[in-house]
Amino acid sequence: MGWTTEEFGESHEGIAGAVLADGSEPKPVYLDFGSSADSVVETSEWWAYDGKLRRPRATGFRAACACGWRGETHPIDGACRVSDDGLYDLDVSAARSDWRVHIRAVERRTVPLPDQLTHLMHQLEEQLTSLTDRAPVAALKAVTMLERLLPDIGQEAAQAVRDDELSWESVGTALGVSPDRARSLLTSYLLRH
Repeated sequence: MGWTTEEFGESHEGIAGAVLADGSEPKPVYLDFGSSADSVVETSEWWAYDGKLRRPRATGFRAACACGWRGETHPIDGACRVSDDGLYDLDVSAARSDWRVHIRAVERRTVPLPDQLTHLMHQLEEQLTSLTDRAPVAALKAVTMLERLLPDIGQEAAQAVRDDELSWESVGTALGVSPDRARSLLTSYLLRH
């Protein structure tokens, strides 16, 4: 299970990835946890590289982000033990801290929203949460109104971005997502009716 933020989702999902003795990262492995096709899991997390079943043995771990960023390598020492449930006892909080530093850097590169709009969005969230507790049908009506409003605004904004002929890299950086995700978002807003 990876680390994510609501804002960036899969574009910046992080894990404690495996590092081999030569400093390289091993290819992802496939693990079968059952008898269905859904039980096969692909992972690059450090714990899957234990030297068993022709898998390489990890000598270290580091934060690895879906965007390609990698953190500092932390060694796996002899204190790492296999517990009764087959999981390793290793504190990977250093890698998670490295990933959080990366996420803060991503946040700083995104386009800033005007303070007034940020404040208004927080107020709206608080008001809708409070309304949900007091009058859930009224909250549902408010959400329905927002759902009608947002596609038109999203489409206008996406059209303006397209008209500005910005690169997918610059749009992705401004939103804190990958260029492919930026293209997908823009396309989804442009195709809404």
